[in-house]
Amino acid sequence: MSTEALKRSVMSALSGIVHPHTGEDVVSSGHVQNLEVGDGGEVRFSFSLRPRDPGTLVKEVRTRAEEVDGVASVKVNVQLPQTAGAGPTPAAGGDGAGTPKQGGLQPGSVPAPTPRPGILADTDHIIAVSSGKGGVGKSMVASNLAAALAREGLRVGLLDADIYGPNIPRMFGETRRPKVSGEKGKEMIEPLEAHGVRLMSLGFLLEEEQPAIMRGPLIAGILRQFLEQVDWGPLDVMVVDMPPGTGDAQLSLVQTIDLDGAVMITTSQAVSTGDVRRGVKMFERVNTPVLGIVENMAGEIFGSGGGERLARDLGLAFLGRVPLDPAVRRAGDAGTPTVLDAPDSPAGQALGEVAARVFASVRNPETVG
Repeated sequence: MSTEALKRSVMSALSGIVHPHTGEDVVSSGHVQNLEVGDGGEVRFSFSLRPRDPGTLVKEVRTRAEEVDGVASVKVNVQLPQTAGAGPTPAAGGDGAGTPKQGGLQPGSVPAPTPRPGILADTDHIIAVSSGKGGVGKSMVASNLAAALAREGLRVGLLDADIYGPNIPRMFGETRRPKVSGEKGKEMIEPLEAHGVRLMSLGFLLEEEQPAIMRGPLIAGILRQFLEQVDWGPLDVMVVDMPPGTGDAQLSLVQTIDLDGAVMITTSQAVSTGDVRRGVKMFERVNTPVLGIVENMAGEIFGSGGGERLARDLGLAFLGRVPLDPAVRRAGDAGTPTVLDAPDSPAGQALGEVAARVFASVRNPETVG
């Protein structure tokens, strides 16, 4: 089938999806835009998700396109229109009684993602690993997720977006400085590779004890450089280790690239699950799916079950419980992820299972939530 014929088939299939509120199909209403079909059956289009659209509409459109004969893959670039009255710099907030402030961060109020064609074009899936607060083992989970997927033969990249606390170099035992290649004005940074994972971190560019002192715009610039000017090559999965919280790095990322989803890390304590709850809401408000929740450091000291209860309360997948295990500390200090250093340890087995569930969820996005 020619690309034009396949394009007509996809458009026809999408025309059969009727908006539940307006009664119009998503093509004639202008929701579907800029549909393109590659020679190998790769379908890519933009979808304008408006403030009152049901959140399931994107999943329905993606699934319908994937069901068309001849379609090999579907990439949907979700566009979020700026709502009237929203300020140029979205910020969460309220009056203390549950009423958002004017111009606050609401669904649809974040500037539309504007991913440039070519940014991570050879990457099939992009997963953010995030948390509401620091110290819950987010970077440890991100490292083991990447290493576990690479162990299965996948091509994996790990981007350390935790600018203020770049821990990925230590966790992979890598201290070299990346090389730069290419013509002047077109230079590209070559990622380092350890344990089968391609790595980039600000920690590779700083002296060992040098702090990263910078404001939000600089963080956004560094992230864009790591996305655009690093020669990642073809990847099956990109894992992004996010900084804790709901700040500039998170917003910059969702406005630059198409994320398949976010994995939230918590401990069982209420102080951690409460912060993760806010992080989940932040990703929902920028229309990024949350793949599920991982409970880390479970056991007698920090308790157990809080992450699973949180997932149940929010209607999210519970991706696994990682026990408090000395093997994690030994592996991290040695610069080898636990799934490689101690795969048969309780934590090593749990982390391997988490990785399998995460990868299954990005390959089957209709199962998320």
